[in-house]
Amino acid sequence: MSTDRVERYIAGLNTSDPFKLLFRRYGVGYRWMAMLTIMLAMLATLLTGTIINVAIPQIMGAYGVGQDEAQWLSTANLAAATVGMLTSSWLVQRFGLRPALVGMMSLFMLGSVVGGMSPNLEVMILARIVQGLTSGQVAPLSIAIIFQLFPPGKQGLAMGVSSIGAVLAPAVGPTVGGLLVETFNWRYVFFLGVPFSLLCIPMALLFLPMRGGPRPRLPFDLRGLVLLSAAITCLLMALTNGEGEGWSSNLVLSLFAGSAAAWTGFIYWERRCEVPLLNLELFAIRRFSIFALTAFAVGAGLYGSMYLIPLFLQLVQGMSPREAGNAMLPAGIALAIAVPFCGRLVDRFDPRWLITAGILFISLSFWLMRRADPSTGFWVFAWWMILGRLGVAFSFPTLSLGAVKSVPMEYLSQASGALNFVRQLGGAFGVNLLSILLLRRTNFHTDAIMSTQSYDNTTTAELLAGVQQLLSEAGLTAVESGAVAVQYLAGMLHMQASVIAFRDCFIVAAIVFLLTLLPTWMLKREVRP
Repeated sequence: MSTDRVERYIAGLNTSDPFKLLFRRYGVGYRWMAMLTIMLAMLATLLTGTIINVAIPQIMGAYGVGQDEAQWLSTANLAAATVGMLTSSWLVQRFGLRPALVGMMSLFMLGSVVGGMSPNLEVMILARIVQGLTSGQVAPLSIAIIFQLFPPGKQGLAMGVSSIGAVLAPAVGPTVGGLLVETFNWRYVFFLGVPFSLLCIPMALLFLPMRGGPRPRLPFDLRGLVLLSAAITCLLMALTNGEGEGWSSNLVLSLFAGSAAAWTGFIYWERRCEVPLLNLELFAIRRFSIFALTAFAVGAGLYGSMYLIPLFLQLVQGMSPREAGNAMLPAGIALAIAVPFCGRLVDRFDPRWLITAGILFISLSFWLMRRADPSTGFWVFAWWMILGRLGVAFSFPTLSLGAVKSVPMEYLSQASGALNFVRQLGGAFGVNLLSILLLRRTNFHTDAIMSTQSYDNTTTAELLAGVQQLLSEAGLTAVESGAVAVQYLAGMLHMQASVIAFRDCFIVAAIVFLLTLLPTWMLKREVRP
């Protein structure tokens, strides 16, 4: 492309001088080189968010921990990513896009190596926090770059393309993770992001700019970061320990009180801080708040389902990690294909219709899963998941672009971080709350089913007698066969209770998603030029 055409293209963009220099060096095609660099970073960091889910049963066995402790591998990662998203804008402003991304990816690789070599669960959770922190810092960068490198009318397409990395990584992570667990062992799921990071760093050195000359160095809101971290951590710990310790125990009540105090302190401080970590004025913009609320629900559904479904496939259907990952692969492929197409629709249609379509697809997916049982076929479950991922494809780029368009241009970077913060916060609470609901409903149904079992129950008596006879014929004594038969019955009943509990979780998720249609339709019709 000629120099004049490049200059005319640059003139139509709201971009900074460092980007203009790179446009002149590489031409208009440079915008896709920069996007590819950010997409590689997103793919590497976000892949770790869900890839570990298929390895959780193996990690539980290796460290001798229960589901309530193991779920912190997902929750801690998501919570750290939530906080990290709000530091991204400051890092870029302070150091420049190129040094910031190189630093993020270097720290991410360190966390990945430590996680893969961790000697215990505590070190592994710490490594997951480091991975999550860097993942959160990378996520908001794509939106800010899109608004600087692409003209209006092309931003929806760019958002759809950039979302491939953001949605493909969580979708195919369990598939690749399952393959690694079976081929090698569960530790290798930590190392998958390292090759992408090694490729991303030299691309960042080539295609991303340094700081655009001297700028005022804004102070970092350390107090806000500490208060926010304390608020989220205390709340998640209270929810996690509620079942084991009792919801009215001193520990749980203290954690709830600590979280409430930290949230209060955080809001108070952010309203008075000169350079806040989270600009609360954004949520005074009605349209942005509605998009953010919907993004919270979409994040909860996406990450919650990515936690529940691998557990269901392995614990209920008895799949291996690789089989569970393969069952989720068709949905991931469908998502990667659909996102760019849906991104093009964002530039043409009212966002309310696109978000509504996405929510209905996701709700229908969860609603169909309420029929799942140990005999549900591979392609039946895969089709249910495909419907849900189509819903994510409609929702993801629409929410991102719609929310950022709702705020003045000077708030662009902050709005991007705030929206990703809310969506990731939804993911952290989605995993945590669905884990709690699954545990509670499993215990409830187990107690309910056990209460019907006695020797007066003819079906139970016949089952025990039949099992005992088979065991006796195999050479076991009467005492041994009786004990094994009772144990076999208990396992069957617990499996039945687990199936019903998973169904309850899927029903609750479907209903919650439908409720998000209410704020969506509070949006006013967007006036398009």
